[in-house]
Amino acid sequence: MGQKTASDAIRRGVTARVSAPPEAVFAILEDGWNYASWVVGASNIRHADEHWPARGSRIRHSIGPWPLVIKDSTIVVAADPPHLLVLEARMWPIGKARVRFDIAADGERTTIRMTELAVKGPMAALPDPLQAKLLGPRNRETLRRLARLAEAKSRS
Repeated sequence: MGQKTASDAIRRGVTARVSAPPEAVFAILEDGWNYASWVVGASNIRHADEHWPARGSRIRHSIGPWPLVIKDSTIVVAADPPHLLVLEARMWPIGKARVRFDIAADGERTTIRMTELAVKGPMAALPDPLQAKLLGPRNRETLRRLARLAEAKSRS
């Protein structure tokens, strides 16, 4: 299997157009305590570092329904507010994923592209197109939730 590149991941991401400026979208992303409000599967935030989303900062979260809750964390790999956020989401023993949010003004709206690529664990062995097909519905719902929160924030 060849090396996976960022451009491969960007091509297979999901997008949403939001009636809010990039700053409103990023305001939702930069509130670590909000993470479970928009990330599908996240059930609880146990701790968010004070400097989230600075590079290296972390959110400690729980994933899944009780009693199958997995306690793990997400770390910021890169951030360029309000245009880019790259996360390393851990869900051990399921695996680890690199999740990227590209945020761009698009007239009076904003386009968000979310890409996710499993980098460790069983899912990482799957070809990228199959990963995209399996993760697509979850990621579209994640963007729908993020968009709803950003739109509400921009109206307030």
